[in-house]
Formats: sequence, structure tokens, C-alpha cells
Amino acid sequence: MFRTGDKVLHPLHGVAVIERTEEKEVLGAVRDYYILNLFMKKMKIMIPVDNAEEVGIRKLSNTEHLQEAFSILKNKKVKEMPANWNRRYKNNIDLIKTGDIRKVAEVMKNLKEKERKKGLSMGEKKMLDTVTQLLIGEIMHSKKVKQDKACTILEQAFH
Repeated sequence: MFRTGDKVLHPLHGVAVIERTEEKEVLGAVRDYYILNLFMKKMKIMIPVDNAEEVGIRKLSNTEHLQEAFSILKNKKVKEMPANWNRRYKNNIDLIKTGDIRKVAEVMKNLKEKERKKGLSMGEKKMLDTVTQLLIGEIMHSKKVKQDKACTILEQAFH
């Protein structure tokens, strides 16, 4: 359970702060909801409290998880991705939805490698931008640095 003021990560929207918990009736059911204020998207979303874990809401990564993600980015080995665009896209979305920063780093690394070798489709370019923003946001808030510093840290992870 999270409390008001906690910074959390939504796997598809990035870092957010829990503004409050509110009881609301939605589709005839009364439930408690976290009201999340997303940092990168300047919007608010509601997540049912009893469904937050299933959605993938989690505390920000600690230093150890960040280092593991950076290690994945540095590693020259690339996992084989499905040749079929639809399967590759679904596989990447499933990895992102886990909310695990290491899996997000894996998606970023694989997309960067594909971009380097063959180029990316529009959908994959958008996905690469999304995972880049997710990682930058988490680095910013976990390490308490500004966006430009987080970008530098992420870029250095590839070298």
C-alpha cells in the first residue's frame, strides 16, 4: 500500500506522485483509488488501490536495480527478437508492462540495436521514445538529478 506523497512508477506512464487516495463510484462499484499526478505527461490518472500491483505500480528503483539496468544497456549481447513486427511489438509491450526497469532497459537496448542495423518502424520509434522517457524519468527521481543529467547518465550506460 502506498501513501500520499509517495513517488511511484506507472509502467506505461512513468514516474508519478500519489496526490491522494479517494473513494469513488465507477461503473456502479465503490472503490478506493490512488490519484496519480504524472510528472512527464502533466496529467492525472486514477488507479484502483486493490489493483495497483496488477497494473504494475511500484516504488522507484533503488541504486542496485538502476545499476542492473545500466549493465543490461552496456552488455554487447542482444537478445534475439522475433522477425515479425507484430510479435516483436507485443513482446516489447509485455516487457514494458511488467514495470521492471531491467526489462525496460532490455527493450531499449534491443530497439537501439535494431535502429542501428536496419532502422525502426514508426511504432518502434515511438516505443523507443517511450522507454527512453521512462528510464530518464526514473533516473531523475531515483538519483534526484535534473533531466539533462539523467540523459547523460543514460547515454553513458551505452558505453
